[in-house]
Amino acid sequence: MDIINEFLGAVTNTVSALWPTPEETPRLVDGRLRPCPGTPNCLCSEEGSGGDHVEPLACRDDPEAAWHRLRQVVSSMGGKIERTEGDYVWATFMVPVFGFVDDVEFRLDRKAGCIHVRSASRLGFSDLGVNRIRIEDIRRKYSV
Repeated sequence: MDIINEFLGAVTNTVSALWPTPEETPRLVDGRLRPCPGTPNCLCSEEGSGGDHVEPLACRDDPEAAWHRLRQVVSSMGGKIERTEGDYVWATFMVPVFGFVDDVEFRLDRKAGCIHVRSASRLGFSDLGVNRIRIEDIRRKYSV
């Protein structure tokens, strides 16, 4: 089984080098997560309605503990934390075999007692629901 995992990892790393870097570096805009561009491969809890909206993660305990737990969950799921600045985290997740990279951002909103989330594919129009599945998986693991 290790040989198969090593092979798939090598294929994923090779293919991922073919995909572009984001046109816009993920970041906050006016202290909030950027809105989605209107394609079905992006979700955001701060902007949007309908198909591109996702609920934020609830902070049930101390904001610092929740923020730390979130970063642990992201890392345990294979996410690579690219940048942390105060109450903002940008992570990337790679879709196995195809090497697609998704940018996932979080903003701790201490006043509202939640963590806002934005998840977007770098390439393509549809993600076949991968971003929503990932966010809901993060929510389940974060809430435990």
